Amino acid sequence: MPTPKRRFHGGCWTCKVKHRKCDRSRPTCQTCNERGVPCDGYEVRLQWGSGIASRGRFVGAEVPVASSTPASCKGRRRDRVREEERQAHTAERLSGGSGRPLVESAASELGPVHSALWVPESTLEDAQLFQDFLASGINILHSTTVYDVENTLGSRLPTLCAQSDALYSICITLQISLNPALKTHFLEYFDAALIKFRNELSRTDTYLENGTLAAGLLFCTIGIMHGIPWTMHLRGMYSIIRSSSAEKNTRNPDGPFRGHLFEVMGIMDLPTFAVGRQYPNLGFWRQYCRERSLADPASHQKDVEIVSGLPRSLVDIFSCIGHGATEADFWDWPGVSGNFLQCQLWEAHRLAGMLAIREGNLLPSTQAPRESQSRSAVRPPTAVLVSRILSCVDAIYRASVEPEGRDTLIINATPYPLFVAGLQTDTLAKDPSLKEYLRRFLRHASTEPFCSNQYRIMLDLLEEYWMFPPGTVNIHQLAQARDVELGLF
Repeated sequence: MPTPKRRFHGGCWTCKVKHRKCDRSRPTCQTCNERGVPCDGYEVRLQWGSGIASRGRFVGAEVPVASSTPASCKGRRRDRVREEERQAHTAERLSGGSGRPLVESAASELGPVHSALWVPESTLEDAQLFQDFLASGINILHSTTVYDVENTLGSRLPTLCAQSDALYSICITLQISLNPALKTHFLEYFDAALIKFRNELSRTDTYLENGTLAAGLLFCTIGIMHGIPWTMHLRGMYSIIRSSSAEKNTRNPDGPFRGHLFEVMGIMDLPTFAVGRQYPNLGFWRQYCRERSLADPASHQKDVEIVSGLPRSLVDIFSCIGHGATEADFWDWPGVSGNFLQCQLWEAHRLAGMLAIREGNLLPSTQAPRESQSRSAVRPPTAVLVSRILSCVDAIYRASVEPEGRDTLIINATPYPLFVAGLQTDTLAKDPSLKEYLRRFLRHASTEPFCSNQYRIMLDLLEEYWMFPPGTVNIHQLAQARDVELGLF
C-alpha cells in the first residue's frame, strides 16, 4: 500500500498553488528562489466584505471579513484524532500513571516557584520557557529599569494567562524568538500562537479582556522585532475597542493596568514609529491617551511611559506628527527631570522628532512634509542634529555596558533616533564617519540575542536606502517590497 504524501500547510502562497513542499523561509522561501519564480510570501489574504457592518461587534466598521475568522484546524480529522490520543498517552506516561495532568507534573518538577503559576495544558519545556520569559525575556519590552515599580505586567501574567490561552503561547513564542538556539522552532510556535489568538479574538463580543489585549500587544511585539507584518492585529483590536460602548463613551479605561495597555497600543501606533506599515496610523494615542492629560496636566507632564522610556508629554508631541506638530513643538519642549541616561534618551528623541518633521522621511508617501518654522527662526542644521543624536546614543550605550548600568533598559529605546539619523543621506555622505558609526553600532547590536533581528533588519534597510540618490526612494516602499513591517521602539 503506497504511503500517502505528507501535507504541508504553512508554505508560501506560490508553493501552495503549485502543491510543492515549501521550506517556509522568510521573507521569501528558498524553493521559489531556486526555481527562479517570484515568491508571493506568507501574508494572510483577507476576504473583504461589501459595505459596512450593520450588526455584531463590527457594527459601523469597514474591516476584512477574515481578519477575525478562526482558522480551521490543519490536517485530516483522522490524523487530528490520532494526535490527540498520542498527546493523551504522553501525558499519562509523563505523569507516572498518577492521574495528575501533564501541566501539574511539569510545574512540580520546576520547583515551588513554578508550581504557583497557572499555565494551560503544556509541556515541561514550555513551562520552563514561560518562567524564563518572566525572569529575563520580559525585560525586552521596557525601556526604563529592571526594577521599575510601574512594570506590573510580570506579576499579572499568571492571572492574565487564566483569561487568555493565547497569551501563554505568545509569551513562550516571544521567549523562543530571543534564543538563537531555538530559532528552528520559532515558526512552529508562531503559527500555533497566531491560530490561538485569532480564535480567541473571534470569540470576543464587545469588550476586549485585558488578557486578550495583552496577548495581541505581545504578538505585535514579535512582529516588530522580526519584521513580520503586525499592524493588522492593531487594527483588529482597535475595531473591537471602538465598538465597545463602555470605552466609546469615556476616555478613562477601567483601572490603571488597562490604561497602561492602552498606552502600549498608543506607542505602537505612533505615526513615525513604524517602517513599511501596511495599515495607516489609527491615532490611538491622541484618542485614548493624550486627552486624559487634560484632567491632570501637572502629573502627566512628569510621568514616564515605561515601554518607550519617554515622558508622556513628549509622546503627546510625537502622536501629532502629521497632525499639526511642528519643529518648534519639539524645540520648545521644556523637558522633565530624570537621571543622566534618561536625559540623553529624551534629547535623542526630541532631536529625531525635529528631523522627522523637517525631512519627512518617515511620513507616509501620500503625506508631504510640512513647513514647520518661520524663516526667521533659528534651528540647528541637519548635520548638527545628526551628530548630537548619535552622540546621545553613544553615551547611552557606553553607560549601559558598564557594571553600574547592568539594570538599565534604556538601550532598548534607541532604534528610533538611530534610524532617523540613518535616513539623512546627504549628511552621512558628507561625513562618512557618521555612517560608519551607524554600521558598527547596528552590526554589534545585531549580534546581541535580544535585538538581533530588529537591528539586522534596520541595517539591511538602511544599506539599501543608502544605495539610492537622496530623495529618489521612499523607505516605506523599500520595506514593503521586502514584506517587512518594522517597529522603531
